Amino acid sequence: MNEQQKLDVAPPYNAVAQHGVSPVASHDEIARFDFLANFNKFLSGPLGAGNKLTYERRVLPAFQKRHGRDPKDRFEIRNAMNKDHFHRFWSAVKRNSMEMRQQNGRAITLRQIDELNAKARQYNEGRDTLELDDEIKIPRYQSAVDIHCMPGSYNGEEIPGDISAGVNYDCGIFATTGGGLGALNDGGGQALVEWIKKVRPGWKPRRILDVGCTTGHNIVPLALAFPDCEVIAIDTAGPILRFAHARAQSLGATNLKFIQANAEDLSRWDDGTFDWVQTTMFLHETSGKALPKILSECFRVLADDGLMLHLEQPEYSDEMPLFEQFLRDWDAFNNNEPFWSSMHSLDMSDEMVSAGFDRSELFETGVRAVVDREIFPEAPIGDTEDHGRAAYWHAYGAWKNSKDTMEASE
Repeated sequence: MNEQQKLDVAPPYNAVAQHGVSPVASHDEIARFDFLANFNKFLSGPLGAGNKLTYERRVLPAFQKRHGRDPKDRFEIRNAMNKDHFHRFWSAVKRNSMEMRQQNGRAITLRQIDELNAKARQYNEGRDTLELDDEIKIPRYQSAVDIHCMPGSYNGEEIPGDISAGVNYDCGIFATTGGGLGALNDGGGQALVEWIKKVRPGWKPRRILDVGCTTGHNIVPLALAFPDCEVIAIDTAGPILRFAHARAQSLGATNLKFIQANAEDLSRWDDGTFDWVQTTMFLHETSGKALPKILSECFRVLADDGLMLHLEQPEYSDEMPLFEQFLRDWDAFNNNEPFWSSMHSLDMSDEMVSAGFDRSELFETGVRAVVDREIFPEAPIGDTEDHGRAAYWHAYGAWKNSKDTMEASE
């Protein structure tokens, strides 16, 4: 174990790998990201632990004395905690850390926007692996708020045709996760590659569909792992697709095509087109009306014996303590993620059955980010987890009409 791991500090921003459309950060910009990465680790670890102490020693006893009972749900806990000075302080600081992360990412991006756009054009122009469609309407559940406090959200542009949204998103994830996603922020995608090789050794899907791909962090590793596979990644936001495509091309993922499309309508593809259909931390950014449509369309285009996989945070089940549900709900009310709370209240097994699966085809598993452990930290689990942000995901999956019942494990 090296000194960095002993001290439990985030890796330096200098450890982040460069690709073809990476921005060049100055000394001060690097220092700000280094501060924010470790600030977030402190907020989720030593300082964050104060929330549970506050609840157990002060808020819960006061609630019991006033109401003569325990809180009945996470919302009652939230209302009580929001009156406590420590939680209000922690929550305000945590919100400010996200705003500072956006400010630094945008400062890095906008300072060199012309150069970055020129780099992207070299990878994007004249290639049939990027398909944009101005007729695609950004859904209100994507456009109504600046998700993650990111100005303009995924579809924002400073200059028509630019890639600023993707650059900002890409360079700032380091600070949000404390480096937990690795050198290319693709620890989730690397985890999927490791998982499928363990669960179904030798499987070679013909076509893969990644829904809500954003910057392509999670699909590029799959495209590289299956070079003979036709891989399609879709999103409604054109600006972020320009960045995602240029990034993927610079990393050698030439079998990966990015298409601007809305997953509520996948009619351009026939039934059973894909052997693997997935979303990664996407469903919580859709609406209650859109989610069932997306799942149904994903089921329709999935081939027999094909895999559907959705990486998310775990649902709020009866087994999950109410205090943990409350803490996981923080992003819904403070990080511009309005559908987070309602989505994680759903029974995803029921949702997937409603989409067309037989309950016997379903499975659940866990996927931990795969990164270089000599440099980047292992995803925390348990009491030290930054609930809702740790580089560890719950996976809801199904094998459609599979002849064999397969058990998936971490």
